[in-house]
Amino acid sequence: MGEAMTRTVQPFGAILSSATGAILPAGPITERHVSDMGGLYKDETDWRKAIDAGDPLVYRVDAAPVLDAYGQLLFSITTIEPGAIGSEFFMTKGHWHTEPVGEFYLGLSGQGLLLLFDGQEHLSLELAPGTAGYIPPGWAHRTVNPRTEPFRFLAVYPGGAGHDYERVVREGMGARVVRGGTTYHIEVGLGPRSMTSENDGAAPPTK
Repeated sequence: MGEAMTRTVQPFGAILSSATGAILPAGPITERHVSDMGGLYKDETDWRKAIDAGDPLVYRVDAAPVLDAYGQLLFSITTIEPGAIGSEFFMTKGHWHTEPVGEFYLGLSGQGLLLLFDGQEHLSLELAPGTAGYIPPGWAHRTVNPRTEPFRFLAVYPGGAGHDYERVVREGMGARVVRGGTTYHIEVGLGPRSMTSENDGAAPPTK
């Protein structure tokens, strides 16, 4: 079975664009708008207002044409647009892997934050061009764009890893990234809605 799986994709070269987030040859493309982010933002009223105001694009994932199956190695570029819902910056939905596998992120353009949560402990890592983040097995992960330009990163992970988004809706991510003048705040709390302020972080400089 292992041999059959590894033969489902032929070797190929790819072009990765840090300027647009495109991958050539292209694979599946996924777009998430504000309306796709239900249950993830602290203030549901602000979330609904953003939908009524035009339901803007929050982020897009351009994937390489690799089969999501055991033995394969998938890679994609995620572009998170600048923006906010109420006090919270645009972010990815965040997920746990259903299999005990790790993942690798590499910043390509802009600057952002990688949030990590193992169910009890939360961590945050800043990502910028040439900066990488490693996500060990058993850690939920989400990326956030606290800047005024798009944030792009490359993700590499094993096929068959599985993505559990609903667990993040139920349990939260342990922390949120919110506006704070020229800084961003990391707010802490286990629940998806109840949060208390922990500390401030100097925001990456804006252009």
